[in-house]
Amino acid sequence: MWQPNERYPDPAVRVLDKEFLKYRLPLASVERLYTGCRWSEGPVYVGDGRYLLWSDIPNNRVLRWDEETGNVSIYRKPSNNTNGHTRDRQGRLVWCEHDARRVVRCEYDGTHTVIADSYNRKPLNSPNDVVVKSDGSIWFTDPTFGILGYYEGHKAESENKPAVYRADGKTGKITMILDDVPGPNGLAFSPDEKKLYVVASRAEPNRTIVAYDVLGGTKVGKGKVLIDAGKGGSPDGFRVDIDGNLWCGWGMGSDDLDGVRIFNAKGKPIGHIDLPERCANVCFGGLYRNRLFMAASHSLYALYVNTQGVAGG
Repeated sequence: MWQPNERYPDPAVRVLDKEFLKYRLPLASVERLYTGCRWSEGPVYVGDGRYLLWSDIPNNRVLRWDEETGNVSIYRKPSNNTNGHTRDRQGRLVWCEHDARRVVRCEYDGTHTVIADSYNRKPLNSPNDVVVKSDGSIWFTDPTFGILGYYEGHKAESENKPAVYRADGKTGKITMILDDVPGPNGLAFSPDEKKLYVVASRAEPNRTIVAYDVLGGTKVGKGKVLIDAGKGGSPDGFRVDIDGNLWCGWGMGSDDLDGVRIFNAKGKPIGHIDLPERCANVCFGGLYRNRLFMAASHSLYALYVNTQGVAGG
């Protein structure tokens, strides 16, 4: 059962390497903002409205938490079992729908534009997570998780290999970037966008985060394992801060792994935020993008940190 810590510094914010000390605020504690979901995912902060959206996939809804009041309401239901969210550089919301098997953008007038729903004239599997690069291109992962059953989508046959795709921001052309990632899941760019990180959530024997050099802004080179999760570790969605650290949703192995694990740009674990449940995905928000929001199994948590998230996450 969740019990907030009343003392500083919060023991839930663990230092694994002294490098993490500069990012931990000794007078900041982990806060639970909401609980009551079946599977929380895909948080995104909307700064101009001072609210956060996140997905409750099995309940087929997107929830809204208002920063000013702390109130939680239903933002969109049904949501086609929406998973990952982000915003593009024009402030438009972009999300991945498991059930409709597509990536969608909300325009300024509230209309919805389908960014991608097929490749080679065959339907996508179940788009999972999404990021927008500074050139306006939309990069997303497409594993089969949403078509394996009826809990997070609907059961269907896969007609395209699980892959990572790029949608051109101007032409809308869809390009397959990678099709050899076992269970492509969370993804993010380094601050200089010279590297693309992708979670291989079905890699054997351990789940990994793979780093790829970005070539010409539109392609990637051969991948190299940056992070090996080890026995019991389970990376999911993640975001990158301005110093290049990876803040990764983590868990499903044991109590001491549930939460958020932080790695430096070289892949070294430097910190961990303990939560009483597995964390699926995170985002940075708040006025200065220095508040980490964590979508965990049933709940939404937050923690102020001494860094800022990069744009486009």
